[in-house]
Amino acid sequence: MEQEKKYRIKELTWEYHKNAERQDFVRLLLSGTIDEKLYATYLYNQLKCYSKLEQYCLESSLFLDTLNLPRAEHIFYDYRALWGDIGSPPIETESTKAYVEHLDTIRGENEKLYAHVYVRHLGDLSGGQMIKRKTPGPNRYYIFKHNEAKEYKRIVKERVESYLNLYEVNVLPEAIFCFESATKLFKEMYDLGKTNQVAKWDYWSLK
Repeated sequence: MEQEKKYRIKELTWEYHKNAERQDFVRLLLSGTIDEKLYATYLYNQLKCYSKLEQYCLESSLFLDTLNLPRAEHIFYDYRALWGDIGSPPIETESTKAYVEHLDTIRGENEKLYAHVYVRHLGDLSGGQMIKRKTPGPNRYYIFKHNEAKEYKRIVKERVESYLNLYEVNVLPEAIFCFESATKLFKEMYDLGKTNQVAKWDYWSLK
């Protein structure tokens, strides 16, 4: 009897994952030299994405076995620590707006939402631990209890692949969309950083 093929989401999304990691803004995040206000603006955009995603995941009870996995509260803490009450709120990028609008279209579709948890939260548990050591601020965004982090990685991987093997047509496109959205944000943030570093951030009257 022929064994049923088991899909692995890491293999199926590898190209999109690596493309995101190759972006100049990722190198800036890992350089230890990123401007605090640029990083705060990045956190603001992440907050918009995570808040909506986690709202819908909580509605669908998708964090019952990973209660401390949601990141929005911690991202907000880090953002306010760096941005404070100075000037207007940071820019919300076009990719962030499009991403949040997309999440509205998959509300209540658990397998689709969890594809985004895989891309975002598993990334925080993995590569995010390197970013934590190189970026300014308290970085509560990337802090997990050691035992929790290991267990959460296992749970997220197992659950997303169980969804993938039942609903490939739903799960894989969502994971790819999430990676592509992250890549677009990295490009927008890098371009924004170049523009405002030249202008010494006068656009927001921060000096």
